[in-house]
Amino acid sequence: MRRFLVAGNWKMHGSLEMTAELISGISRSVLEMASLSEQRELAYDILVCPPAVYLQHAVSAAQSQPVAIGAQNVNAHDSGAYTGEIALPMLAELGCDYVLLGHSERRELFLETDVQIADKFAACVAEPQRITPVLCVGETLDERKQGATEQVVGRQLDAVLNQVGIQQMKNAVIAYEPVWAIGTGETASPEQAQEVHAFIRARLAEHDAEIAASMRILYGGSVKADNAELLFAQPDIDGGLIGGAALKVESFVGICRAAQKLASQA
Repeated sequence: MRRFLVAGNWKMHGSLEMTAELISGISRSVLEMASLSEQRELAYDILVCPPAVYLQHAVSAAQSQPVAIGAQNVNAHDSGAYTGEIALPMLAELGCDYVLLGHSERRELFLETDVQIADKFAACVAEPQRITPVLCVGETLDERKQGATEQVVGRQLDAVLNQVGIQQMKNAVIAYEPVWAIGTGETASPEQAQEVHAFIRARLAEHDAEIAASMRILYGGSVKADNAELLFAQPDIDGGLIGGAALKVESFVGICRAAQKLASQA
């Protein structure tokens, strides 16, 4: 059975104080919540991705806590003359467990291409890094209106599959983020989200059914405490990549509550 993953992308928000308070507040709340459940333990995973300058502080704050730490981006090269960039060995040395790749803002604002994202993914799955890539895919509003959702998402997936092969996908996470539902207040209905998640899983199954069945696919489009349970209850949605709601303990824990509830019912 796939474990839910509730992942917070802090984007360019935060401070040293906020990093410590968020991680400690989330940890305390979810552990208390788990202790009151029948399982008496966390039945899902938690990830937070702070800005790069706070990663070391976050890793320190998360020691002995049920929170994994991830970066928001990485360079495909291990070292070199790439001013302002961060390499995978640096993230690994800090103690990062995950890294986001191909977020819609990286694609749109920083013009990252499918090929560049595939190169980063290939670096993540190569030995000896062992940092789990979270591959973000999704369509814009215009692309959805044109009926091109599957074409766009399929292209983004295929860029990685063609470079690394399906076997290298087995330890990765995919996040479907409809660009039109990020920061707009709009949210895909559970049925709309499920449809694309099912497409992603079917696309992977064309290469390997077992890997497709075990792949965690997150939904990343304005997930909040009041819609998380309906979204996570869909058969192919395995958690969320959370933006604004990840910046406050109460709202993020509310989403975790949905994961805990559904996991305990499984």
